[in-house]
Amino acid sequence: DNWAFLYAQRLALKQELPLHVCFCLVPKFLEATIRHYRFMLRGLQEVAEECAELNISFHLLLGYAKDVLPTFVTEHGVGGLVTDFSPLRLPRQWVEDVRERLPEDVPFAQVDAHNIVPCWVASPKQEYSARTIRGKIHAQLPEFLTEFPPVVRHPHPPSCPAEPIAWEACYSSLQVDHTVKEVEWATPGTAAGMAVLKSFIAERLKSFSTHRNDPNKAALSNLSPWLHFGQVSTQRAILEVQKHRRNYKDSVDAFVEEAVVRRELAENFCYYNENYDSVQGAYDWAQTTLKLHAKDKRPYLYSLQELEQGTTHDPLWNAAQLQMVREGKMHGFLRMYWAKKILEWTRSPEEALQFAIYLNDRYELDGRDPNGYLTLVSLCLAGCLWSICGIHDQGWAERPIFGKIRYMNYAGCKRKFDVDQFERRYAPTN
Repeated sequence: DNWAFLYAQRLALKQELPLHVCFCLVPKFLEATIRHYRFMLRGLQEVAEECAELNISFHLLLGYAKDVLPTFVTEHGVGGLVTDFSPLRLPRQWVEDVRERLPEDVPFAQVDAHNIVPCWVASPKQEYSARTIRGKIHAQLPEFLTEFPPVVRHPHPPSCPAEPIAWEACYSSLQVDHTVKEVEWATPGTAAGMAVLKSFIAERLKSFSTHRNDPNKAALSNLSPWLHFGQVSTQRAILEVQKHRRNYKDSVDAFVEEAVVRRELAENFCYYNENYDSVQGAYDWAQTTLKLHAKDKRPYLYSLQELEQGTTHDPLWNAAQLQMVREGKMHGFLRMYWAKKILEWTRSPEEALQFAIYLNDRYELDGRDPNGYLTLVSLCLAGCLWSICGIHDQGWAERPIFGKIRYMNYAGCKRKFDVDQFERRYAPTN
């Protein structure tokens, strides 16, 4: 279920050439920890096994793509290179670095297999809100939201087989924090991810539209880790969920809104706004109001360590933080509350955004994702710029610290769901 992979095989079949799949394992990536790397690598083991069955060579190259991929291309006489797409600046830089170092006679293509409607096709500019992009996305879904053709057993074997991969030895090449442990509830790999999708449709889809904002209800898809690491395609999830529109129309429509419109709105923001992870990326009205209230007295001030350990005065916020630390996933509704309280309890909007992104990227299995910088949907991680900087939102009644940024408080959460129940579930262990 990957259009870049399918396109590469199509080219190889047309030219009657072998097909190679390469993954470049970098020693570190933003705030990723061993929690993220193990999930990714265990999923890649499944990919390598599938490739072997399909007569396709899978190569795990240790190092940055610019250092190892051009050499691989030259040594193996590769006739063309196809890569996937990410709107984030670091992966985009990796693509440019490889492009500069490839032999001139090797064509290089990029396919947006990450989105359903390719990012640069959905819109040629940064969209203001979901309202402005929704129509553009839906108008193009009939063309792009189609069934995947199968990957076929490749008829042209490579001249020399891929070297065996010492998977456990790969971990010694990593320069990441090993203290953030794996989570028990999420098994890596496509097979496990598809099982989660199946259970969502059978057990939780019916209540998605009505209960997705209640952290005590089992209504979410829980697919975000597999979607983030490409182990399950968002397009596959949509195709399967849409089969049940007749029975659960409201839930299916809500799922499509979040998994397609809101998700691709986040991709649009990161692609067209180079300041997607800073206050400078916010709208002028939001920057003005945050600056005007930057010196307002905070009711509490917490250090990064206090926030990380979940030792604030607020038991609901602490419970949400501990859920993220323990499970690698925080409930979508609470991600808004969590990020907005960081704005209220830190010295400046800049510090709040820095802390929120750090914690999100360090603990969330789907951290370091466009949706983490922006939107807030049940499939994805905390929308830091939505919560703290008002991106894709509107100005609200002015108040201290927040200015015109949308406000949330403990009392409002109590009106939404049983706060005590959630706090008991994620109480401190000491």
